[in-house]
Amino acid sequence: MLGIYIVLDGYDFGAGIVHLFFAKTEQEKKAVTNSIGPFWDANEVWLIASGGVLFFAFPTLYASSFSGFYLPLMLVLWLLIFRAISLELRGQVHHRLWEALWDRAFGLASLLLALFFGAALGNVVRGVNLGMVENGVSTQEPHYFFLALWNPTFDPLAQHQGIIDWFTIILGLVAVVTLTIHGAGWVILKTSSTLNDRLKNIVFKLNFVLLVLVMLSAYVWHYVKPISLNNLQNHYWLWIFPLIATVGLLGQFWIRTFKRDGTGFLFSSLFILGSFATTVASMFPILLPSTNGVNPSLTIQNAAAHEYGLSVGLGWFMFAAILVVAYFIIQFRVFKGKLDDVGYGEH
Repeated sequence: MLGIYIVLDGYDFGAGIVHLFFAKTEQEKKAVTNSIGPFWDANEVWLIASGGVLFFAFPTLYASSFSGFYLPLMLVLWLLIFRAISLELRGQVHHRLWEALWDRAFGLASLLLALFFGAALGNVVRGVNLGMVENGVSTQEPHYFFLALWNPTFDPLAQHQGIIDWFTIILGLVAVVTLTIHGAGWVILKTSSTLNDRLKNIVFKLNFVLLVLVMLSAYVWHYVKPISLNNLQNHYWLWIFPLIATVGLLGQFWIRTFKRDGTGFLFSSLFILGSFATTVASMFPILLPSTNGVNPSLTIQNAAAHEYGLSVGLGWFMFAAILVVAYFIIQFRVFKGKLDDVGYGEH
């Protein structure tokens, strides 16, 4: 569900970044908002649903992460709010200052959301000080932690960690570049804007930046977590996930030659899903690593709900999943093709 959310709402964030930096004229800005207008609010359902599933399946992880990551979660909430109201309020008043204000709010909120979600993944990969251990003694419950926004050293290996350090910033930059490419691919797919040819050249150039950042992030991940590749070394079939990510990444270098407008979006989706699956496969069965030797990491075994609760929840989950999938199929059929004439946000 998180993978689906990253792909779907990820192109929303990417479109916002495109809107901020690359859409110059009013026509190009409208093309960007038209491309995501019918979809953006529905895509966010996957984030809410993922939180609900986390609550019923892994309540210990839910309680631990929602308290420990309290500050960034509040920032993400406000950024989602500003992003939503900017799309709705921008067209209410036809004045240059009003429109410029909400254009900046939309673009900056999208950019910061991409950065924070990438940093969030970096925090999960790096691990946290479960139990708030100091001098070898746990000062809190084994699953409790709390992170400040940053620590004075910006060191991911420090005892008192922060949300933001040099490792999580690298992951955040990977997310920003990845979703910019992904959003550009969506705009190309859903519009016939004059912006599209320029976006293809931008994607081609950004892909070189992404390639460098991916190699850098893989190296520093191994530095922060030396055991990060153990699962891949022990189970060779798991290499299918980094292979999918590699195909998606390398495919973007040919975006200027693609005949079909949706090919670029397909390759960026492959890269996102392959990269996310690689991360999960590398960490399995750990859900949230512990950076100390006193309290154990949260895993799918020790963080799961009771077997009876899981069995009941799974039944309701299947029913809800069918409804959600049906809704999205109908939505994409209704709004298939180009969306240049949708006129989203006009009043």
